[in-house]
Amino acid sequence: MKKNVGNALALYPTPLAVIGTMVDGKANYALVGHVGIIGHDRILVSLAAPHYTNRGIKETHALTVNLVNEAMLPKADYVGCVSGCKTDKSAVFAYHTEETGAPVIEESPVVMDCSVVDVYETEGFESFICKIAAVYADESVLTKDDKIEYRMLKPVLFEMPTYEYLRTGDVIGKCMSFGKELAK
Repeated sequence: MKKNVGNALALYPTPLAVIGTMVDGKANYALVGHVGIIGHDRILVSLAAPHYTNRGIKETHALTVNLVNEAMLPKADYVGCVSGCKTDKSAVFAYHTEETGAPVIEESPVVMDCSVVDVYETEGFESFICKIAAVYADESVLTKDDKIEYRMLKPVLFEMPTYEYLRTGDVIGKCMSFGKELAK
């Protein structure tokens, strides 16, 4: 028998990301565990409404989603510990800009450069609906045919109820292989 545990989010763990945007002409970053897929070319980035980063996103209509690996975790965790309102985070990461003008973090192995097409507000949160303009990936995490190889990328995962960072696990099988056995 299953027990009702309330309306808790049960979709964790999720990939950990540093959201980059420009605020008053300076790069600013926020650590985010609320990133989701809403289509083949759209994602949703949800931030608590008071975040300083939100101001820049709403002004520029641009952000980057910089996936976090273990090597960049200390800096990523740091930008989640301090507010851009009180601390200048522009020098934490080396970056450059691309199509949207939002900061592409050099040490992030995979970065989605996005334009914001809508904002969906819920109690205490602003969720930015983003169209992916381009994805930039280090060659070290790409296959021969330029597909992202997540076993090489090894993104850090975030688990909400415990506030823990997790390593990605082992491959357990190919998609649609288990069902084929049952279909026989």
